[in-house]
Amino acid sequence: MTEHTRTDGLPGIDEPPLPQILERARPRNERMAAGKIECNACPVLCQIAPGRTGACDRYANHEGTLVRVDPVVMLRRQIAEGEPELVAFAERAALPAPEGETPAAAEAGAAWSGDLLHADQVFVTGIGSSTTYPDYKPAPFIVGSKADGVDMVTVVTEGIFSYCSFKLKIDTDRYLGPEQANVRCKGEVVGHVTTAEYGSQMLSLGGVHHLTGGSKKEGRVTLEVMQALGNKAAVELTIDGGSQIVVQAGRAPIVNGAEEQRMRVGCGSATVGIFARQLYGLADEVVVVDDHITGVLTEHQAGRCLDMRPSGIKVRGRKSTPGRYFQVANPGTGWGGTDIADPLSIIEGWDGAVAWPGLRLLMTSTTGEHAAWYVLDETLTPREEAMPQALHAIVERIGENCEPSLCTVLFLGGAGGSLRAGVTENPVLLTRSIKQALVNVTCGGAPAYVWPGGGITVMTDVMRMPDHSFGTVPTPALVAPIEFSMRLDDFRALGGHVDHVRPLEEVLRHGAWHNDGAPVARRWLQAPAGNPWPLGRPPVIG
Repeated sequence: MTEHTRTDGLPGIDEPPLPQILERARPRNERMAAGKIECNACPVLCQIAPGRTGACDRYANHEGTLVRVDPVVMLRRQIAEGEPELVAFAERAALPAPEGETPAAAEAGAAWSGDLLHADQVFVTGIGSSTTYPDYKPAPFIVGSKADGVDMVTVVTEGIFSYCSFKLKIDTDRYLGPEQANVRCKGEVVGHVTTAEYGSQMLSLGGVHHLTGGSKKEGRVTLEVMQALGNKAAVELTIDGGSQIVVQAGRAPIVNGAEEQRMRVGCGSATVGIFARQLYGLADEVVVVDDHITGVLTEHQAGRCLDMRPSGIKVRGRKSTPGRYFQVANPGTGWGGTDIADPLSIIEGWDGAVAWPGLRLLMTSTTGEHAAWYVLDETLTPREEAMPQALHAIVERIGENCEPSLCTVLFLGGAGGSLRAGVTENPVLLTRSIKQALVNVTCGGAPAYVWPGGGITVMTDVMRMPDHSFGTVPTPALVAPIEFSMRLDDFRALGGHVDHVRPLEEVLRHGAWHNDGAPVARRWLQAPAGNPWPLGRPPVIG
C-alpha cells in the first residue's frame, strides 16, 4: 500500500449495491503485498488493499476487483405541465425517478426494463463515469441516442484538471482588498484579487501554479478550496491587506463577520442620475458617497437638466466630469465602500457666495444602507436633523433597487489531451468542431461557455451543476465531469471512436464499455428546469 492510499476502510462497500466494475487495475507485481491491486485511473497509481479505497476515495478494491464506488449520475428531462405526451411517456417507461419520487409505474409494482421509448429524455453525465487516464483510452461512456429523430453521440468522461481555477463574483459594496493581493486559506496562498466589476469584487482562485508550483501544503490547501467551492460548500478566506470573508456559491458573502445584504444599484454618479427627478424639490443638494465615483446632484448633468440651483458645495477628491468625483476617501468597509464613518468628512466646505442657510443636504451610499439628512445653519455648517419621510422613502427605494448580495462560483478549466483523446485519435479535430458549433460541451449536463481562441477552455456556473460534481486526485488535481454531444455523422467525421459507441439502452442496462457486463450503479436526478437540455439545443460558443 502506498502512502497515497487511505487506510480507513471502505464505508458502505455494498452501497450502492452495484459498483461500477473497471478493467483498469494492473495485475499484482512482486513488490505489492498479497491481495493488493494497482489502480491506474490517475498518475498516483495507488496500490489498494482489499476493502480499502484509493487516495481519491473514488476507487476501491472489492474482493480483488477494482470498482468505482460512486454511481454515475443520470439526468431525467424535466417534464413540464401541459406536456401530456411526455407525462404519458414517463408513466409507460417507468423512468427511475429522482430520490424521494416514485413514478406511476413503479407505484403499480412494474419493474423498469431499461428500455427507452424516447432516448432523448435521458442524459448520461460525467459525474461518476471514470477517466480516460493514461490518455489514449476511449472515454468510459460513448453513448448513442436520438434527439428529435437525429442520431446523436455523447462522449462522457471525468477530466483530471490540473489547469483549472474558480472565478468568484462577490456582490458587495465593501472593499475586500487591493487588486492583485494574495488570497489565503489556512495561511496558504490560493489565489488573488482581480478587477472589481460593477457592484462586485472578483477573485481568481486555484490554477496550476498554486496546485503544482508551490509547496506541497499550498497545493493541498488549494485543492481543498477548489473542491469545496465546486461542491457548493463554504470556504473561509483572508485577503492580504484586506478583509476576512466566507464565500459559498449561491449564498451571501460574509465580510469580517457580517453577512452582506445588498449589491449597489450603481456608482454614485449613476445613483444620482437614476433618482434625480424623484429627489428634485425635496433636497437642495444630494451627495452619493462611493469609493469609485461619488456623485453630486447639482453639478451633475441630471441636476443641470432639472435646472437645479448650484449649492456651492466643495467635495474632496479628484474632480472628473461635472458632478463626478474620484478618490474622495480610501477604500474600506464604511460608507459606499470607503473607509469613512462620517460622510461630512468628504466635504471641504461651502462657497459662501453660493450656498445659503437652510440649504437641505441628503447624503447616502450607493446601497442606501447609510444615509443622513443635514440642514445648513447661519454659518453654513451642516447640522444633522431627522430625515423627512418623503426622502426616507427614496432612500428605501435605492435599497429596493439593490439586488441581494450573492457569491457566484464559476468553474474554468482547460480540456486537454486526455479528454480529447477519449473522443478521437486526432484531438485537434474535436477542438475545431467545437469552434464550428458542431459539438455541445456540458459539465454534469450544465451549459458551458467555451472561450474563444485556441484550445477548449470551458466555464460553467457550479450552481447549475448537480451537487457533489467535483472530486480530486492527490497529484494534486481537480476531477470534474465533461460531456461532448454531437450528431453521429459529425462524430464520425472528426475521427471519433465509432467502434465504442453503445446505444443508451445498452449503457443503462450494462454500464461502461470497459466492464465485463456487470450492471453499473446509477443515481437519477431531475434535470434543472433552468438548464437547456444538453441534446437538441445549440451550444454556447464564445
